[in-house]
Amino acid sequence: MPVPDGALIVQSDKTLLLEVDHPRAEEARRAIAPFAELERAPEHIHTYRVTPLGLWNARAAGHDAEQVVDALVTHSRYPVPHALLVDVAETMDRYGRLTLLKDDEHGLVLRTTDRPVLEEVLRHKKIKPLVGEKVDDDTVLVHPSERGHLKQELLKVGWPAEDEAGYVDGEAHRIDLDTSGWSLRPYQQQAVDGFWHGGSGVVVLPCGAGKTLVGAGAMAEAKATTLILVTNTVSARQWRDELLKRTTLTEDEIGEYSGARKEIRPVTIATYQVLTTRRKGTYTHLDLLDARDWGLIVYDEVHLLPAPIFRMTADLQARRRLGLTATLVREDGREADVFSLIGPKRYDAPWKDIEAQGYIAPADCVEVRVTLGDGERLAYAVAEPEDRYRLASCSPAKNPIVERIVKQHKGEPTLVIGQYLDQLDELAERLGADVITGETPVGQRQKLFQAFREGEIDLLVVSKVANFSIDLPEASVAIQVSGTFGSRQEEAQRLGRVLRPKGDGRTAHFYTVVSRDTVDAEFAAHRQRFLAEQGYAYRIVDADDVDATA
Repeated sequence: MPVPDGALIVQSDKTLLLEVDHPRAEEARRAIAPFAELERAPEHIHTYRVTPLGLWNARAAGHDAEQVVDALVTHSRYPVPHALLVDVAETMDRYGRLTLLKDDEHGLVLRTTDRPVLEEVLRHKKIKPLVGEKVDDDTVLVHPSERGHLKQELLKVGWPAEDEAGYVDGEAHRIDLDTSGWSLRPYQQQAVDGFWHGGSGVVVLPCGAGKTLVGAGAMAEAKATTLILVTNTVSARQWRDELLKRTTLTEDEIGEYSGARKEIRPVTIATYQVLTTRRKGTYTHLDLLDARDWGLIVYDEVHLLPAPIFRMTADLQARRRLGLTATLVREDGREADVFSLIGPKRYDAPWKDIEAQGYIAPADCVEVRVTLGDGERLAYAVAEPEDRYRLASCSPAKNPIVERIVKQHKGEPTLVIGQYLDQLDELAERLGADVITGETPVGQRQKLFQAFREGEIDLLVVSKVANFSIDLPEASVAIQVSGTFGSRQEEAQRLGRVLRPKGDGRTAHFYTVVSRDTVDAEFAAHRQRFLAEQGYAYRIVDADDVDATA
């Protein structure tokens, strides 16, 4: 029976409204977390949505329809729409009617518990070429190289296959955590355990919550050669430094495979960029995948996987795969590919929960709105649509505001972040600060980042090269002047630059400077959606009131 004062309102459009201040809100949140995706999290009512992918994630993690229905009925304030309960049961029942497994006699096969389902999927023109002869009425041969592609296509037609074909152990290599003076935080250990018991999948943790240590913990479980894929060379070197510090690995055991170096060792850290480099139409570095008998593949920032890497991932189904991310939001909508090729979500921790435990800093998010001058407004009005965002983003009206915010936080480690190089160069000159862009040599980048970490400098102007996997633990102020249109994932990463917990417990500050009445403001609103979903409220202030924001 529904609880008269339940914390949840379950609606027939498959949205779940959670009353945050309800005494049983946390209990209800934990009950729906395995299957419902958080969409919005403003102050009082959080909105979740029940989707097929979310329900299949839950099935893959061992939850059944009875548990989902029980969670909804137990915590709902009003009777749960019957049609929704039927749909939940039927959607979850679609998972597992097809199973990929290893047969001693025939190798990899696709087997069904429901013969008409197998007949149905075999008639899809994109699935038929991926399978071989029928073994019997319920079983069809699958070539091992098509394991990933088949899972992708089955998910698209609404019949996700349960993959029980197992993994090769890979080449054994001893890796242990060196826990002298530290240990995995409880949520990090839970993430490692969730991944390891599930076999493959994705761990979702806030920026600053130590995803690299989850990767190290998974490597210690696997004790096998490991390929780590990262976003850029600076990130690769930070992974190497962290592994040297936190594990028993030595420098000789860790290789870097990037534009600068081509080392293949028991633990190899490669950049997405080098793997997706093409010469004469072919990906010249894909041989790296066959260079060792890898036991584990780690995908850092899995939400950024370039499309060609999906094809590679389809070929790596016999290896354990761990995806690490702060958000499974993909601007290209390919979350389903992450599910089918890397694996389901194995662990997810809300940002505010980790903040409440003291492991990431509380954040104050402020949007500062500036008004374009009359000349700029006219230029904007007559500009071609494709030029308007740049015009609005790079408005000179932003420069004095950035200077005032920097002055207001003088002495605090501050990052000024933007998209357009000429804008960043101008700001760096006005502020007397160093600038880091994609054109800055890797050695120079590392040197400046290190000087920032050690407090030798407290102000850096950075392009989007600093969005991802850059560890700047003491950064406490970020000022965003332009971004990649409406990218929510970028917003999450940029806030993440300042969320590392501060030694003195101070609050982080995240400013976004936008031009009002332009597409700049529209895109800013879209980018902020992800942070609102995580429970971060933006304050909006006028540029004239910026001194009052501290």
